[in-house]
Amino acid sequence: MEKVVAYIWAFIFGTVIGSFLNVCIYRIPKGEEIVRTPSHCPNCGTALKWYELIPIVSFLLQKGRCRKCKERISLQYPVVEFTNGFFYLWILYRMGYGTLGILYCLCVSALIVIAVIDWRTFEIPPGCNFFIGGLGAVRLLLDFSGWREQIIGLFAVSGIFLLIYLFTKGKGIGGGDIKLMAAAGFLIGWKNILLALAIGSIAGSVIHITLMKLKNKNRILAFGPYLALGIFCAMLYGEELIKWYLRFCGF
Repeated sequence: MEKVVAYIWAFIFGTVIGSFLNVCIYRIPKGEEIVRTPSHCPNCGTALKWYELIPIVSFLLQKGRCRKCKERISLQYPVVEFTNGFFYLWILYRMGYGTLGILYCLCVSALIVIAVIDWRTFEIPPGCNFFIGGLGAVRLLLDFSGWREQIIGLFAVSGIFLLIYLFTKGKGIGGGDIKLMAAAGFLIGWKNILLALAIGSIAGSVIHITLMKLKNKNRILAFGPYLALGIFCAMLYGEELIKWYLRFCGF
């Protein structure tokens, strides 16, 4: 019963953080301040009351509309809140309430912001990459035993991306992708970041080609969302997936 209560609280806390992620997603591309400015309706600017800031619940009670101007509120808000809460629950169920589980929860929040913003703007916020890199530094300081994996992870994929960037003069890969894989590699280690690249590349190829066929999607690929997916999968199931692959290959 105690575990169930703990998981419920993990989900609730995740949705609260998810509410802040929506602020980041909306304001960072606009260059707006994200901490001191009160939450407000993006259409009419009306400051939100406390009861309008309850994750998911407020959206449902208001029927997805602003209290004052009655403009529709984007479905993104409850989706991001629920997704972050669900991922917190998933990570802590999988890894427990240890330091690594908490670091991974914070990382997945940054990955959500990266995925949505990059999907819309083709830019990855530098602050999110620095945040993930900071989580890697915390992990290193708290447990120095895996320093080799983390340091190699810092360069394993980002080094490859940097060469592509230099060879193509910035046309083959974005600088944000380089920094993301450096930061994430520093957090999850070189084996997992290579796996993240493989998963992200496969997912990006399949999904983007499908979208090009079905919805005439632009040929330009926002790689961030797919890399974020790969990083998430590698964080939670990297060891199992690598072992399965090696067995499959006969090693």
